Amino acid sequence: MKRWAPFILAVEVLGIVVFSAVYDSLDFRIYRLGGHVLTDGSRLYQGQLAEHYFTNTPFMAALFTPLAALPLAVARMLWQLSSLAAFAWACALTVRMAGREISLVAVVAAGLLLQPVWQSFFLGQVNLFLLALVLADLDRVARGRPAGIGIGIATAIKLTPAVFVVLLLLSRRTKDAVTATATFAACTFLAYAIAPDASRVYWSHTFYDTSRVGVTYISNQSPYGALARMLRGTAEVGDWYTAIPLVIGVSGLAVAALWARRGDWLSATAVTGATGLLVSPISWAHHWVWIVPALAVLLRNGHRKSTLAASILFAVSPLWWTPHNGDPREYGFHVLLTPVANCYLLAGLSFLAYSAIRLRVSPPVPSSDRGGRRRPVPCGAASRAVQDRERIPSG
Repeated sequence: MKRWAPFILAVEVLGIVVFSAVYDSLDFRIYRLGGHVLTDGSRLYQGQLAEHYFTNTPFMAALFTPLAALPLAVARMLWQLSSLAAFAWACALTVRMAGREISLVAVVAAGLLLQPVWQSFFLGQVNLFLLALVLADLDRVARGRPAGIGIGIATAIKLTPAVFVVLLLLSRRTKDAVTATATFAACTFLAYAIAPDASRVYWSHTFYDTSRVGVTYISNQSPYGALARMLRGTAEVGDWYTAIPLVIGVSGLAVAALWARRGDWLSATAVTGATGLLVSPISWAHHWVWIVPALAVLLRNGHRKSTLAASILFAVSPLWWTPHNGDPREYGFHVLLTPVANCYLLAGLSFLAYSAIRLRVSPPVPSSDRGGRRRPVPCGAASRAVQDRERIPSG
């Protein structure tokens, strides 16, 4: 892969450029239309744009106001190339947090093969920017530097990154959590100043209304989506369901906080990303870009076969091979079809279980560098190699 990585990446980049020039990506078109109508009263949320509802925050629409003034093809090209740059940045941050000597070109080339990543380009989605903003902050945390602005901006764009604010609180990074919260508030108030009517509609109703999207669509890989498909509709999912995301959220964040307190911020980031996907009622397949830090954790810990298997799973995305788009077999429980149709969900739950179990077998106390800052404890094969070196007396 390393030898062919530059060629593969060049082909991928060329493909993104050509695709951006000729294809009208649906989600980007909706974002851009949102920037057009942001200041037009409450129209942003009360009507459909391109036959779909705008479901993101008013701040997200405000960010697209400048792009809305550009010709569509030019705006789309700028957005997609910026997404590519954000993804490359996210990969570089992941490699640094993993502490591995590995070709960034190979990482980016391999990452672009993952279905959540390439589908983000196909739709013109915002996921890769959110990934980069959060990783930039947590990389700073891992190096003992102040953080929070990136997470705050990401949360103002799309509410789901708020789960990382909770991680900061649980890991005793209170100042960073306050910074993130203040940044979110500043962005939200800015959007309110620009579009007060749209902001009132969003925060009083739209942000918790899941009826505006197709919960049962196969791309929704959350526990709520899986249950809605198995029970043949959201009406059959009762109030008891609240206990499921509550248990997952508490458990996942507890595991993430424990990894953070040990100084392993890569594991904490990956676990928190997976937890956020599992507690959200809507986790589209393209939201699962958090597979990138999760794969880095597995590879760093010496699980090459598991890393390869997970990479293949998220590259071929077998959930799309199962009946969907209203096929009767999409609903109900089927011994063979249902696990495949919810493979991202099962992978996320498996990763949380793996991370929790590994807490019991990895060193409980992180070591310190000369400056007194905590650094991550290497895990798996890397940990054993470090421990072996430390047993050898210095000459």
